[in-house]
Amino acid sequence: MITMMDREIEILLEKKIYSNKNELLREAYRSLLRSKPYLKIEAAVELYSRGEISLSKAAEIAGMNLEELKDELKERDITIKVPAQPIEEIDRSVNYILKGKG
Repeated sequence: MITMMDREIEILLEKKIYSNKNELLREAYRSLLRSKPYLKIEAAVELYSRGEISLSKAAEIAGMNLEELKDELKERDITIKVPAQPIEEIDRSVNYILKGKG
């Protein structure tokens, strides 16, 4: 059964207002996120908690700064993951800092 929404989409595509259904859906999604910004936070937090994006990318998606996002994660009892660095990389960083102070 074709719904009225399906017909409206067909008409928008027929009239070449959108070149394809994916373009229409992307625009609809962007409009949804503009009208309900909390959905960006939900998506960003979930992607971060699954390990699919970094903390800084999650903050960017959510439209928050890092501290705001950290507070949001803390409220939700989501652990902030600190990426492991090889000891050699840490030693290079420390040596670089110490040389700059000397």
